[in-house]
Amino acid sequence: MQSVSNSVIDLIGNTPIVKLKSFDVGKCELFVKLENQNPGGSIKDRIGLSIIQEAEKSGKLKPGGTIIEATAGNTGIGLALVSAIKGYKLVLVIPDKMSREKILHLQGLGAEVVITRSDVAKGHPEYYQDLAKKIADEREGSFLANQFSNPANALAHKTTTAPEIWSQMNHDVDAVVAGVGSGGTVAGISEYMKQQNSDFKMIVADPEGSIVADAVNTGQFKYDGGSWLVEGIGEDFIPSNVELAMLDEGVIVSDTAAFAVVRQMLEKEGILAGSSSGTLIAGAIKWCQMQQTPKRVVTFVCDTGNKYLSKAFNSAWLKDNGLLPEASQGNLADLISVRFDKGDMIKVSEQDTLLTAFKRMRAGDVSQLPVMNENQLVGIVDEEDILLNVFRKEQLFSQPVSSVMVTKLDTLQISDDEELLRDTLANGKVAIIFEGDRFLGFITKVDLINRYKNTFVANN
Repeated sequence: MQSVSNSVIDLIGNTPIVKLKSFDVGKCELFVKLENQNPGGSIKDRIGLSIIQEAEKSGKLKPGGTIIEATAGNTGIGLALVSAIKGYKLVLVIPDKMSREKILHLQGLGAEVVITRSDVAKGHPEYYQDLAKKIADEREGSFLANQFSNPANALAHKTTTAPEIWSQMNHDVDAVVAGVGSGGTVAGISEYMKQQNSDFKMIVADPEGSIVADAVNTGQFKYDGGSWLVEGIGEDFIPSNVELAMLDEGVIVSDTAAFAVVRQMLEKEGILAGSSSGTLIAGAIKWCQMQQTPKRVVTFVCDTGNKYLSKAFNSAWLKDNGLLPEASQGNLADLISVRFDKGDMIKVSEQDTLLTAFKRMRAGDVSQLPVMNENQLVGIVDEEDILLNVFRKEQLFSQPVSSVMVTKLDTLQISDDEELLRDTLANGKVAIIFEGDRFLGFITKVDLINRYKNTFVANN
Protein backbone atom coordinates (compact mmCIF):
# COMPACT_ATOMS: atom_id res chain seq x y z
CA MET A 1 0.00 0.00 0.00
CA GLN A 2 1.19 3.53 -0.73
CA SER A 3 1.71 5.94 2.13
CA VAL A 4 -0.70 8.84 2.71
CA SER A 5 -0.44 11.53 0.00
CA ASN A 6 -0.34 15.25 0.74
CA SER A 7 -2.85 16.08 -2.04
CA VAL A 8 -4.51 14.56 -5.10
CA ILE A 9 -1.70 16.06 -7.18
CA ASP A 10 0.52 13.31 -5.78
CA LEU A 11 -1.89 10.72 -7.22
CA ILE A 12 -1.41 11.79 -10.84
CA GLY A 13 0.30 9.06 -12.87
CA ASN A 14 1.43 5.51 -12.00
CA THR A 15 -1.78 4.13 -13.53
CA PRO A 16 -2.26 0.37 -14.02
CA ILE A 17 -2.14 -1.65 -17.24
CA VAL A 18 -4.68 -4.36 -18.08
CA LYS A 19 -4.64 -6.99 -20.85
CA LEU A 20 -7.80 -7.03 -22.99
CA LYS A 21 -9.35 -10.42 -23.74
CA SER A 22 -12.68 -9.85 -25.49
CA PHE A 23 -11.39 -8.48 -28.82
CA ASP A 24 -9.96 -10.26 -31.85
CA VAL A 25 -6.39 -8.96 -32.09
CA GLY A 26 -4.99 -11.69 -34.33
CA LYS A 27 -1.53 -12.84 -33.29
CA CYS A 28 -0.98 -9.87 -31.00
CA GLU A 29 -1.55 -9.09 -27.34
CA LEU A 30 -3.34 -5.82 -26.55
CA PHE A 31 -3.01 -3.94 -23.28
CA VAL A 32 -4.64 -0.73 -22.04
CA LYS A 33 -3.15 1.75 -19.61
CA LEU A 34 -5.97 2.96 -17.39
CA GLU A 35 -5.49 6.72 -17.45
CA ASN A 36 -9.09 7.02 -16.23
CA GLN A 37 -7.60 6.20 -12.81
CA ASN A 38 -6.00 9.65 -12.56
CA PRO A 39 -7.76 11.91 -10.01
CA GLY A 40 -9.29 14.11 -12.73
CA GLY A 41 -10.29 11.03 -14.71
CA SER A 42 -7.98 11.34 -17.72
CA ILE A 43 -4.45 11.26 -19.12
CA LYS A 44 -4.59 15.06 -19.35
CA ASP A 45 -4.01 15.38 -15.60
CA ARG A 46 -0.37 14.70 -16.42
CA ILE A 47 -0.01 17.67 -18.74
CA GLY A 48 -2.13 19.95 -16.57
CA LEU A 49 0.39 19.43 -13.78
CA SER A 50 3.42 19.65 -16.06
CA ILE A 51 2.30 22.87 -17.79
CA ILE A 52 1.66 24.62 -14.48
CA GLN A 53 4.89 23.42 -12.87
CA GLU A 54 7.00 24.49 -15.84
CA ALA A 55 5.25 27.91 -15.98
CA GLU A 56 5.96 28.38 -12.27
CA LYS A 57 9.63 27.53 -12.78
CA SER A 58 9.95 30.00 -15.67
CA GLY A 59 8.13 32.78 -13.84
CA LYS A 60 5.38 33.00 -16.47
CA LEU A 61 2.82 32.04 -13.85
CA LYS A 62 2.86 33.86 -10.54
CA PRO A 63 0.89 33.19 -7.31
CA GLY A 64 -2.78 34.08 -7.73
CA GLY A 65 -2.40 34.37 -11.50
CA THR A 66 -4.89 33.50 -14.24
CA ILE A 67 -4.46 30.61 -16.67
CA ILE A 68 -6.20 30.66 -20.08
CA GLU A 69 -6.58 27.58 -22.27
CA ALA A 70 -8.44 26.16 -25.26
CA THR A 71 -9.47 22.58 -24.56
CA ALA A 72 -11.78 19.74 -25.51
CA GLY A 73 -12.42 19.37 -21.78
CA ASN A 74 -9.92 16.94 -20.30
CA THR A 75 -6.87 19.24 -20.37
CA GLY A 76 -9.16 21.80 -18.79
CA ILE A 77 -10.04 19.38 -16.00
CA GLY A 78 -6.36 18.61 -15.44
CA LEU A 79 -5.55 22.33 -15.29
CA ALA A 80 -8.59 23.03 -13.11
CA LEU A 81 -7.66 20.29 -10.66
CA VAL A 82 -4.15 21.64 -10.15
CA SER A 83 -5.31 25.29 -10.26
CA ALA A 84 -7.89 24.68 -7.54
CA ILE A 85 -5.25 23.23 -5.23
CA LYS A 86 -2.61 25.85 -6.04
CA GLY A 87 -4.98 28.83 -6.00
CA TYR A 88 -4.91 29.94 -9.64
CA LYS A 89 -7.84 31.36 -11.60
CA LEU A 90 -8.70 29.50 -14.79
CA VAL A 91 -10.57 30.47 -17.98
CA LEU A 92 -11.32 27.67 -20.46
CA VAL A 93 -12.58 27.99 -24.04
CA ILE A 94 -14.45 24.81 -25.07
CA PRO A 95 -16.06 23.79 -28.40
CA ASP A 96 -19.82 23.27 -28.20
CA LYS A 97 -19.69 19.54 -29.06
CA MET A 98 -18.23 18.67 -25.67
CA SER A 99 -20.27 16.57 -23.25
CA ARG A 100 -22.34 18.29 -20.57
CA GLU A 101 -20.66 16.14 -17.92
CA LYS A 102 -17.25 17.66 -18.73
CA ILE A 103 -18.58 21.19 -18.54
CA LEU A 104 -20.26 20.57 -15.18
CA HIS A 105 -17.05 19.01 -13.87
CA LEU A 106 -15.06 22.09 -14.91
CA GLN A 107 -17.54 24.49 -13.38
CA GLY A 108 -17.55 22.45 -10.18
CA LEU A 109 -13.77 22.94 -9.97
CA GLY A 110 -14.29 26.71 -10.20
CA ALA A 111 -13.21 27.29 -13.79
CA GLU A 112 -14.77 30.00 -15.94
CA VAL A 113 -16.07 28.21 -19.04
CA VAL A 114 -16.51 29.96 -22.41
CA ILE A 115 -18.41 27.89 -24.99
CA THR A 116 -17.58 28.50 -28.65
CA ARG A 117 -18.33 26.94 -32.04
CA SER A 118 -17.05 23.49 -33.03
CA ASP A 119 -17.88 23.90 -36.74
CA VAL A 120 -15.23 26.50 -37.64
CA ALA A 121 -11.57 26.06 -38.56
CA LYS A 122 -8.37 27.69 -37.39
CA GLY A 123 -8.34 31.37 -38.36
CA HIS A 124 -12.00 31.96 -37.59
CA PRO A 125 -12.51 34.35 -34.63
CA GLU A 126 -14.70 31.77 -32.86
CA TYR A 127 -12.26 28.89 -33.34
CA TYR A 128 -11.51 27.77 -29.82
CA GLN A 129 -7.73 28.25 -29.91
CA ASP A 130 -7.94 31.68 -31.55
CA LEU A 131 -10.57 32.79 -29.06
CA ALA A 132 -8.44 31.62 -26.12
CA LYS A 133 -5.48 33.62 -27.42
CA LYS A 134 -7.69 36.71 -27.80
CA ILE A 135 -8.89 36.39 -24.20
CA ALA A 136 -5.30 35.94 -22.98
CA ASP A 137 -4.19 39.04 -24.90
CA GLU A 138 -6.99 41.08 -23.30
CA ARG A 139 -6.45 39.91 -19.70
CA GLU A 140 -3.33 41.53 -18.34
CA GLY A 141 -0.94 39.21 -16.55
CA SER A 142 -2.63 36.02 -17.71
CA PHE A 143 -0.77 32.91 -18.83
CA LEU A 144 -1.85 31.07 -22.00
CA ALA A 145 -1.23 27.36 -21.33
CA ASN A 146 -1.18 26.64 -25.09
CA GLN A 147 -1.04 22.86 -24.84
CA PHE A 148 -0.70 22.57 -28.64
CA SER A 149 2.81 24.04 -28.72
CA ASN A 150 3.92 23.96 -25.08
CA PRO A 151 7.00 21.72 -24.60
CA ALA A 152 5.73 20.86 -21.11
CA ASN A 153 3.03 18.77 -22.78
CA ALA A 154 5.36 16.23 -24.40
CA LEU A 155 7.68 16.45 -21.40
CA ALA A 156 4.97 15.03 -19.15
CA HIS A 157 4.70 11.90 -21.29
CA LYS A 158 8.44 11.53 -21.88
CA THR A 159 9.17 11.64 -18.17
CA THR A 160 6.13 9.83 -16.72
CA THR A 161 3.78 7.99 -19.12
CA ALA A 162 6.42 6.33 -21.31
CA PRO A 163 8.76 5.19 -18.51
CA GLU A 164 5.78 3.74 -16.68
CA ILE A 165 4.76 1.70 -19.75
CA TRP A 166 8.33 0.52 -20.31
CA SER A 167 8.65 -0.65 -16.71
CA GLN A 168 5.16 -2.19 -16.43
CA MET A 169 5.61 -4.15 -19.68
CA ASN A 170 8.99 -5.48 -18.44
CA HIS A 171 10.81 -3.71 -21.29
CA ASP A 172 8.83 -5.76 -23.81
CA VAL A 173 6.55 -3.52 -25.88
CA ASP A 174 6.49 -3.39 -29.67
CA ALA A 175 4.04 -0.56 -30.29
CA VAL A 176 1.93 2.07 -28.56
CA VAL A 177 -1.28 3.36 -30.15
CA ALA A 178 -2.37 6.88 -29.20
CA GLY A 179 -4.37 9.76 -30.62
CA VAL A 180 -3.39 13.28 -31.53
CA GLY A 181 -5.26 16.14 -29.95
CA SER A 182 -2.53 18.49 -28.81
CA GLY A 183 0.14 15.98 -29.84
CA GLY A 184 2.06 15.73 -26.58
CA THR A 185 1.24 12.09 -25.89
CA VAL A 186 2.64 10.72 -29.17
CA ALA A 187 5.60 13.10 -29.12
CA GLY A 188 6.75 12.28 -25.60
CA ILE A 189 6.12 8.53 -25.79
CA SER A 190 7.74 8.16 -29.21
CA GLU A 191 10.90 9.98 -28.17
CA TYR A 192 11.36 7.91 -25.02
CA MET A 193 10.44 4.53 -26.47
CA LYS A 194 12.61 4.84 -29.57
CA GLN A 195 15.55 5.49 -27.27
CA GLN A 196 14.84 2.19 -25.52
CA ASN A 197 13.94 0.07 -28.57
CA SER A 198 14.93 1.02 -32.11
CA ASP A 199 12.22 -1.25 -33.55
CA PHE A 200 9.44 0.39 -31.54
CA LYS A 201 6.42 1.65 -33.53
CA MET A 202 4.40 4.76 -32.61
CA ILE A 203 0.93 4.35 -34.11
CA VAL A 204 -1.68 7.11 -34.42
CA ALA A 205 -5.38 6.22 -34.20
CA ASP A 206 -7.29 9.03 -35.86
CA PRO A 207 -11.04 9.79 -36.23
CA GLU A 208 -12.41 9.68 -39.75
CA GLY A 209 -12.44 13.30 -40.98
CA SER A 210 -9.24 14.31 -39.17
CA ILE A 211 -6.06 14.94 -41.14
CA VAL A 212 -3.47 13.39 -38.83
CA ALA A 213 -3.43 9.76 -40.06
CA ASP A 214 -3.07 10.85 -43.69
CA ALA A 215 -0.26 13.19 -42.70
CA VAL A 216 1.58 10.35 -40.94
CA ASN A 217 1.08 7.87 -43.80
CA THR A 218 1.69 10.14 -46.79
CA GLY A 219 3.23 13.35 -45.51
CA GLN A 220 0.36 15.16 -47.23
CA PHE A 221 -2.68 16.67 -45.62
CA LYS A 222 -5.49 19.03 -46.40
CA TYR A 223 -8.48 19.63 -44.16
CA ASP A 224 -11.70 19.37 -46.17
CA GLY A 225 -14.22 20.24 -43.48
CA GLY A 226 -14.53 16.77 -41.97
CA SER A 227 -16.11 16.34 -38.55
CA TRP A 228 -16.30 13.59 -35.96
CA LEU A 229 -18.18 12.91 -32.74
CA VAL A 230 -15.46 11.50 -30.50
CA GLU A 231 -13.98 14.16 -28.25
CA GLY A 232 -10.42 15.18 -27.53
CA ILE A 233 -8.55 13.71 -30.51
CA GLY A 234 -8.37 14.43 -34.23
CA GLU A 235 -7.34 17.74 -35.75
CA ASP A 236 -7.73 20.00 -38.76
CA PHE A 237 -4.04 20.98 -38.49
CA ILE A 238 -0.80 19.41 -37.25
CA PRO A 239 0.08 20.71 -33.76
CA SER A 240 3.60 22.02 -33.43
CA ASN A 241 4.21 19.46 -30.66
CA VAL A 242 4.18 16.74 -33.32
CA GLU A 243 7.13 15.71 -35.47
CA LEU A 244 5.69 13.46 -38.17
CA ALA A 245 9.03 11.71 -38.57
CA MET A 246 8.65 10.30 -35.05
CA LEU A 247 5.34 8.61 -35.95
CA ASP A 248 5.26 5.35 -37.89
CA GLU A 249 1.71 4.65 -39.05
CA GLY A 250 -1.76 6.17 -38.93
CA VAL A 251 -4.98 4.19 -38.61
CA ILE A 252 -8.36 5.76 -39.41
CA VAL A 253 -11.34 4.85 -37.21
CA SER A 254 -14.99 5.71 -37.83
CA ASP A 255 -17.20 7.11 -35.07
CA THR A 256 -19.40 4.02 -35.41
CA ALA A 257 -16.47 1.70 -34.68
CA ALA A 258 -15.25 3.86 -31.80
CA PHE A 259 -18.57 4.00 -29.98
CA ALA A 260 -19.15 0.27 -30.53
CA VAL A 261 -15.80 -0.48 -28.84
CA VAL A 262 -16.69 1.79 -25.91
CA ARG A 263 -19.84 -0.22 -25.30
CA GLN A 264 -18.00 -3.54 -25.61
CA MET A 265 -15.33 -2.34 -23.19
CA LEU A 266 -17.99 -1.91 -20.52
CA GLU A 267 -20.04 -5.00 -21.37
CA LYS A 268 -17.14 -7.45 -21.78
CA GLU A 269 -14.16 -5.95 -19.97
CA GLY A 270 -15.96 -4.04 -17.19
CA ILE A 271 -14.07 -0.84 -18.07
CA LEU A 272 -15.98 2.44 -18.37
CA ALA A 273 -14.07 4.25 -21.11
CA GLY A 274 -14.57 7.58 -22.86
CA SER A 275 -15.24 8.17 -26.55
CA SER A 276 -11.64 8.88 -27.60
CA SER A 277 -10.62 5.63 -25.88
CA GLY A 278 -12.95 3.90 -28.33
CA THR A 279 -10.99 5.37 -31.24
CA LEU A 280 -7.66 4.34 -29.72
CA ILE A 281 -8.71 0.78 -28.90
CA ALA A 282 -10.49 0.29 -32.24
CA GLY A 283 -7.39 1.62 -34.00
CA ALA A 284 -5.14 -0.69 -31.98
CA ILE A 285 -7.35 -3.69 -32.85
CA LYS A 286 -7.23 -2.74 -36.53
CA TRP A 287 -3.43 -2.45 -36.45
CA CYS A 288 -3.02 -5.71 -34.53
CA GLN A 289 -5.13 -7.59 -37.07
CA MET A 290 -2.79 -6.44 -39.86
CA GLN A 291 0.33 -7.88 -38.19
CA GLN A 292 1.88 -11.08 -39.50
CA THR A 293 3.97 -11.76 -36.39
CA PRO A 294 3.07 -11.52 -32.68
CA LYS A 295 3.31 -8.04 -31.16
CA ARG A 296 2.79 -6.65 -27.67
CA VAL A 297 0.76 -3.48 -28.11
CA VAL A 298 -0.29 -0.85 -25.55
CA THR A 299 -3.00 1.75 -25.92
CA PHE A 300 -5.00 3.85 -23.48
CA VAL A 301 -8.28 4.22 -21.71
CA CYS A 302 -7.46 7.89 -21.86
CA ASP A 303 -10.45 9.09 -19.85
CA THR A 304 -13.44 7.80 -17.94
CA GLY A 305 -16.78 7.08 -19.56
CA ASN A 306 -18.49 8.90 -16.68
CA LYS A 307 -18.03 12.02 -18.79
CA TYR A 308 -20.01 10.56 -21.70
CA LEU A 309 -22.99 8.84 -20.08
CA SER A 310 -25.40 11.14 -21.93
CA LYS A 311 -23.76 10.26 -25.25
CA ALA A 312 -21.82 7.01 -25.59
CA PHE A 313 -24.18 5.10 -23.30
CA ASN A 314 -27.41 6.79 -24.36
CA SER A 315 -29.18 4.78 -27.07
CA ALA A 316 -31.32 7.76 -28.13
CA TRP A 317 -28.24 9.97 -28.67
CA LEU A 318 -26.45 7.18 -30.53
CA LYS A 319 -29.44 6.64 -32.80
CA ASP A 320 -29.89 10.38 -33.39
CA ASN A 321 -26.29 10.50 -34.60
CA GLY A 322 -26.48 7.40 -36.79
CA LEU A 323 -24.23 5.31 -34.52
CA LEU A 324 -26.52 2.37 -33.81
CA PRO A 325 -26.44 -0.30 -36.53
CA GLU A 326 -30.20 -0.75 -36.96
CA ALA A 327 -31.75 -1.86 -40.23
CA SER A 328 -33.98 0.78 -41.77
CA GLN A 329 -37.68 -0.10 -41.90
CA GLY A 330 -38.33 2.55 -44.52
CA ASN A 331 -41.19 4.13 -42.55
CA LEU A 332 -41.85 6.46 -39.62
CA ALA A 333 -40.52 3.90 -37.14
CA ASP A 334 -37.00 4.91 -38.27
CA LEU A 335 -37.55 8.35 -36.72
CA ILE A 336 -38.49 7.17 -33.22
CA SER A 337 -35.40 7.76 -31.05
CA VAL A 338 -36.81 6.15 -27.87
CA ARG A 339 -38.96 3.06 -28.31
CA PHE A 340 -41.69 2.12 -25.81
CA ASP A 341 -42.04 -1.38 -27.24
CA LYS A 342 -38.31 -2.00 -26.61
CA GLY A 343 -38.48 -0.88 -22.98
CA ASP A 344 -36.52 2.35 -23.51
CA MET A 345 -39.25 4.88 -22.72
CA ILE A 346 -40.01 6.46 -19.36
CA LYS A 347 -43.72 6.29 -18.53
CA VAL A 348 -46.26 7.02 -15.81
CA SER A 349 -49.59 5.49 -14.83
CA GLU A 350 -52.90 7.24 -14.26
CA GLN A 351 -52.46 6.84 -10.51
CA ASP A 352 -48.99 8.42 -10.32
CA THR A 353 -48.90 11.96 -8.92
CA LEU A 354 -48.00 15.06 -10.91
CA LEU A 355 -44.87 15.32 -8.78
CA THR A 356 -43.83 11.83 -9.86
CA ALA A 357 -44.48 12.74 -13.49
CA PHE A 358 -42.44 15.92 -13.21
CA LYS A 359 -39.50 14.13 -11.54
CA ARG A 360 -39.46 11.53 -14.31
CA MET A 361 -39.48 14.24 -16.98
CA ARG A 362 -36.45 15.85 -15.37
CA ALA A 363 -34.63 12.56 -14.91
CA GLY A 364 -35.23 11.62 -18.54
CA ASP A 365 -34.71 15.13 -19.94
CA VAL A 366 -38.07 14.96 -21.74
CA SER A 367 -41.05 17.30 -21.81
CA GLN A 368 -43.85 14.76 -22.17
CA LEU A 369 -44.60 11.24 -20.95
CA PRO A 370 -46.96 8.49 -22.09
CA VAL A 371 -49.59 7.51 -19.55
CA MET A 372 -49.88 3.73 -19.69
CA ASN A 373 -52.30 1.12 -18.40
CA GLU A 374 -49.93 -1.84 -18.73
CA ASN A 375 -49.14 -1.76 -22.49
CA GLN A 376 -52.15 0.35 -23.42
CA LEU A 377 -51.61 4.07 -24.09
CA VAL A 378 -54.39 5.95 -22.29
CA GLY A 379 -53.07 9.51 -22.39
CA ILE A 380 -50.17 11.95 -22.45
CA VAL A 381 -48.99 14.38 -19.79
CA ASP A 382 -46.53 17.19 -20.55
CA GLU A 383 -44.87 20.11 -18.78
CA GLU A 384 -47.60 22.54 -19.84
CA ASP A 385 -50.31 20.31 -18.36
CA ILE A 386 -48.48 20.32 -15.04
CA LEU A 387 -47.71 24.04 -15.11
CA LEU A 388 -51.30 25.08 -15.79
CA ASN A 389 -52.44 23.12 -12.75
CA VAL A 390 -49.82 23.97 -10.13
CA PHE A 391 -48.71 27.55 -10.78
CA ARG A 392 -51.35 28.91 -8.39
CA LYS A 393 -51.67 25.97 -6.04
CA GLU A 394 -48.56 23.87 -5.44
CA GLN A 395 -50.58 21.29 -3.47
CA LEU A 396 -51.92 20.01 -6.78
CA PHE A 397 -48.58 18.23 -7.26
CA SER A 398 -50.16 15.50 -5.14
CA GLN A 399 -53.03 15.02 -7.60
CA PRO A 400 -53.01 11.99 -9.93
CA VAL A 401 -51.82 12.24 -13.52
CA SER A 402 -55.33 11.28 -14.63
CA SER A 403 -56.58 14.69 -13.45
CA VAL A 404 -54.61 16.58 -16.14
CA MET A 405 -53.58 14.13 -18.83
CA VAL A 406 -54.75 14.52 -22.42
CA THR A 407 -56.84 11.57 -23.51
CA LYS A 408 -57.97 12.72 -26.95
CA LEU A 409 -54.96 11.61 -28.96
CA ASP A 410 -54.21 12.11 -32.65
CA THR A 411 -52.11 9.15 -33.70
CA LEU A 412 -50.11 8.14 -36.76
CA GLN A 413 -49.37 4.72 -38.19
CA ILE A 414 -45.81 3.85 -39.19
CA SER A 415 -47.00 3.55 -42.78
CA ASP A 416 -48.18 7.20 -42.91
CA ASP A 417 -46.10 9.50 -45.08
CA GLU A 418 -43.63 12.07 -43.76
CA GLU A 419 -45.73 15.00 -44.98
CA LEU A 420 -48.49 14.02 -42.54
CA LEU A 421 -45.85 13.81 -39.81
CA ARG A 422 -44.58 17.31 -40.62
CA ASP A 423 -48.15 18.66 -40.50
CA THR A 424 -48.65 17.12 -37.05
CA LEU A 425 -45.43 18.62 -35.71
CA ALA A 426 -46.13 22.00 -37.35
CA ASN A 427 -49.39 22.15 -35.37
CA GLY A 428 -47.43 22.00 -32.12
CA LYS A 429 -48.23 18.37 -31.36
CA VAL A 430 -45.99 15.44 -30.61
CA ALA A 431 -46.44 12.64 -33.14
CA ILE A 432 -47.77 9.48 -31.46
CA ILE A 433 -46.74 6.47 -33.51
CA PHE A 434 -48.52 3.12 -33.64
CA GLU A 435 -48.06 -0.09 -35.59
CA GLY A 436 -51.62 -1.37 -35.74
CA ASP A 437 -52.81 -1.16 -32.14
CA ARG A 438 -49.28 -1.36 -30.70
CA PHE A 439 -47.80 1.89 -29.30
CA LEU A 440 -44.19 2.37 -30.45
CA GLY A 441 -43.24 5.83 -29.22
CA PHE A 442 -43.15 9.55 -30.00
CA ILE A 443 -41.57 11.54 -32.80
CA THR A 444 -40.64 15.11 -31.90
CA LYS A 445 -39.46 18.07 -33.97
CA VAL A 446 -35.90 17.34 -32.84
CA ASP A 447 -36.16 13.78 -34.17
CA LEU A 448 -37.17 15.05 -37.59
CA ILE A 449 -34.45 17.71 -37.58
CA ASN A 450 -31.95 14.96 -36.76
CA ARG A 451 -33.10 13.08 -39.86
CA TYR A 452 -32.34 16.14 -42.01
CA LYS A 453 -29.04 16.75 -40.18
CA ASN A 454 -27.81 13.18 -40.68
CA THR A 455 -28.72 13.36 -44.38
CA PHE A 456 -26.81 16.63 -44.70
CA VAL A 457 -23.71 15.23 -42.96
CA ALA A 458 -23.77 12.06 -45.09
CA ASN A 459 -23.95 14.10 -48.30
CA ASN A 460 -21.28 16.62 -47.38
